[in-house]
Amino acid sequence: MQRLFPAGRFDAPRGAMRGAGPWFMDAGIAAQVIARAASRSTRIPIDYEHQILMSAENGQPAPAAGWVDPKTLVWREDGDEPGLYGEVKWTARATALLDADEYAYLSPVFPYDGETGAVLDLLHVALTNTPAIDEPILAAMSARYTTTPKEDSMELLKKLLAALGLPEATSEADALAGVAALKTKADGAQAEIAALKGAAPDPAKFVPIEAVQGLQSQLAALAGRINDDEAGRLIDAAMVDGRLTEDLREWAVSLGKSNVAALKEYIAKAQPIAALKGMQTQDKQPSGTGGQGSLSAAELGVCKALGLRPEEYVKGKEVAK
Repeated sequence: MQRLFPAGRFDAPRGAMRGAGPWFMDAGIAAQVIARAASRSTRIPIDYEHQILMSAENGQPAPAAGWVDPKTLVWREDGDEPGLYGEVKWTARATALLDADEYAYLSPVFPYDGETGAVLDLLHVALTNTPAIDEPILAAMSARYTTTPKEDSMELLKKLLAALGLPEATSEADALAGVAALKTKADGAQAEIAALKGAAPDPAKFVPIEAVQGLQSQLAALAGRINDDEAGRLIDAAMVDGRLTEDLREWAVSLGKSNVAALKEYIAKAQPIAALKGMQTQDKQPSGTGGQGSLSAAELGVCKALGLRPEEYVKGKEVAK
């Protein structure tokens, strides 16, 4: 972690690049800077010799020497060097320069309150060898703007409150507390999700999908057999009493396989044809039964009562002999 601002009141006795101190940083101010930085999706750039500020004047590019992750900004009061810290990722070129001890100081660029000197934000940072204050590692606090009207900070606060869904009258302290509460809630939700992912399912409450699919297949096959048997009995009975002709048998079998309810409805509405009654089967079992013996009216009644097809009854008789 790299210290970016010192704690307390600080100045640049040898002069800053732009703006004038003294400036001020404490835990409350740092919390506001951290919240503003976290609201942006971009990293904080570190350039060479404040070239980001100078490029408009000298026309030269401003390559990055490194980047500060805004989500790593943290206020520290422990130790000999309290202040605002951040995690820096250096480029390969900057790493080589630092290893060769060709650069030694950092200089942040920030807007500040013209009346109080309070730091308002961290815009970017520069590698430099011309520090304006006597700070080891940390260089002069160059300010990009000499003054920042309080109205600007109020507008920023209004935008933050709107993004959080808080009333416009909410104080900065309450807004920061709300952000902290949301983070705590989010962390709790993440922990709960992780716990649920790692927990083994209760076998008393959950059934493997393979078992469910196998049961569904068995039920479907059983339903198909029941429908086929019911359709066969309906067709045989209708053939006997003349509600179906031999020409319609194949159609009725097909309908029974796909929609036994529709077959029931058709047979229920069909009128028996007296001239056909018994003629199609010649008072014998309908075709497809293997040509086994004829059944009397009484035997047909037994079949109907027991839910048997005529051929099943005939087979039963053969076994009983």
